[in-house]
Amino acid sequence: MKARVYKSTGSWYLVKTEEGVFMQCRIKGIFKIDGISSTNPIAVGDEVIVEMENELEQTGMIVEICDRKNYIARTTPHHNKQRHIVASNLDQLLLFATLKEPKTSQGFIDRFLIASEAYHVPAVIVFNKADLYRKKEMLQYELLKEIYESLGYRILLTSIAKKDGIEELKEILANKTTLLSGHSGVGKSTFINAIFPALDLRTQDVSGWSGKGLHTTTFAEMFDLPFGGSIIDTPGIREFGITDISKQELSHYYPEMRALLHNCQFNNCIHINEPGCAVKYAAEHGEIYMERYVSYYKVLDSIENATGY
Repeated sequence: MKARVYKSTGSWYLVKTEEGVFMQCRIKGIFKIDGISSTNPIAVGDEVIVEMENELEQTGMIVEICDRKNYIARTTPHHNKQRHIVASNLDQLLLFATLKEPKTSQGFIDRFLIASEAYHVPAVIVFNKADLYRKKEMLQYELLKEIYESLGYRILLTSIAKKDGIEELKEILANKTTLLSGHSGVGKSTFINAIFPALDLRTQDVSGWSGKGLHTTTFAEMFDLPFGGSIIDTPGIREFGITDISKQELSHYYPEMRALLHNCQFNNCIHINEPGCAVKYAAEHGEIYMERYVSYYKVLDSIENATGY
């Protein structure tokens, strides 16, 4: 029978059959998917073929993975050469970001958007905790909104704790499969609890001494929305490690740079010191945002360090 993976704990998988029945499954042997190497053979969101193993206990065996429409991967936290598939078969990504308690850096947002571009999944950025923002944070929000909306990304300002923006978020999520991501402490679990009060997901305050959120979600898990569609909650992540992108390719995942690449003098231009670089010229003359160019430079440097160039 066909089923969809809702949760993976490493050795067991919670799946939901087409008839709407949840069951625990193991995998049969080792799955190898052509062209994809990752630490996890099966991801939340995968459609799989299941054989019943124990009807009384509602357990089964996953014998096949159906073709994926798409997937999102990141490097594993402790090994930047390995990659972990976060989720598959997605309609959109939704990043929860905050400008205070904890502060989400622009670098983190840009890394997330690089993954969105690389895996061809549209992204929405939600700036949460607006009730904590003062003049400084609001000025920063207005700048980031201007930058990202000019690139075609949808931006939302919410205060989940004050119930501001929840209805608009529901409209965005309705009838779609959405991956939720962001640092710990940015309000993902608070938002999920607002939609599903019965779930009572654990939420934690931001750590006082570090200003960082504390991890509350351990495994990625999918929930069906009461108004249609589903969300995949992911563990709070401190870094979104990009994977399988070379320094020559990186600018292809910045839409404003991608539009200028054909004007560069050299095909393999990485837009730092090369003569006749259209991207660097555009940044220096205010045609693309300098904040994004600086962010690109930092990500480029991290790719060099990670790959040994």
